[in-house]
Amino acid sequence: MNRKIRTDQRQQRVKTHRKLWATIIFVLVFIIGGGLFWGVRTWQAARNAMQTSYQSAGNVKLRNVNTVLKKKQPFSVLLLGTDTGALGRSGQNFTARTDTIIVATVNPKKQRVTLTSIPRDTQVVINGQNEKINAAYTLGGAGGAIKSVQKLLNIPIDFYSLINMGGLKQMVNALGGVMLTPKMTFKYGHANVKKGVEVTLNGAEALDYARMRYDDPLGDYGRQKRQRQVIMAMTNQMGSLGSILNVEKIVKQMAHNMRTDLTFDDMVTLYLKYKNTSHHIKTDTLKGTDATIDNLSYQLAEPKERYRVSKKLRQTLGLSTNNLTVDRFTTPATMTTK
Repeated sequence: MNRKIRTDQRQQRVKTHRKLWATIIFVLVFIIGGGLFWGVRTWQAARNAMQTSYQSAGNVKLRNVNTVLKKKQPFSVLLLGTDTGALGRSGQNFTARTDTIIVATVNPKKQRVTLTSIPRDTQVVINGQNEKINAAYTLGGAGGAIKSVQKLLNIPIDFYSLINMGGLKQMVNALGGVMLTPKMTFKYGHANVKKGVEVTLNGAEALDYARMRYDDPLGDYGRQKRQRQVIMAMTNQMGSLGSILNVEKIVKQMAHNMRTDLTFDDMVTLYLKYKNTSHHIKTDTLKGTDATIDNLSYQLAEPKERYRVSKKLRQTLGLSTNNLTVDRFTTPATMTTK
């Protein structure tokens, strides 16, 4: 497989990941905000459930995020995605690499969300060693991932959200199943579907539907498209009466499969002040070139590319770019987990 084909496939996977994780984060805000209108009991249940998902990144934020949200200013969220098992209650044993890394910037004035993907193989230096950026979470937790991205792009990360696709089964069951129309015919695990025939999948079926890869002509790209299809179907069903009645179960399952330093009150603020900002979603990617270092494959983001992405993100966040130069990015992003 030549480099152009590999690059095209990588870009396809990145585009699909952007849409998938953006959808999940907005589903979360919709559910939490919806509790405002679903009664005191649901409100309290949502608050209690979301306390499970809260986990501090353990690092000092580069700016006062409370002021940012209070004044309805642009903010950033580092979206980290993985597909392992269900998250442990404490999150301490959750050490998988984060193969989906997206910087989401939200600008309420422009009613725009910008999703900038960082390839998982992007080279960074952690504790003096060359590493792929998807190892930053494994080595330093959420704080390590945040530090690596801040060093790489010279931007503040206001919040993070780590989401696990392994909990999809429980979330779908809490919804009472998910209805969708398959784009291809296949049988894999619990999933047995026909192209063009609408079907309602339970949790186990939906999980296998989203995970099948080897029989898909598009391989991993096809799998990601089906993951997005399942999440979009879940989004469409959130407003139904059945979903409203099951909102406590839905929030509980989502909370057990997510870690974030967004508090419940933060999420309510997002719903009240920023809910219309998702009308326009723009996408971008930190582009790199293939390289082999110490017999391992990496993506090298050149200084001009890091400068380009940094400048764009800073402008989106309403931050100054007056002193930003390409020279700022002539060395690899270096950080320590200490």
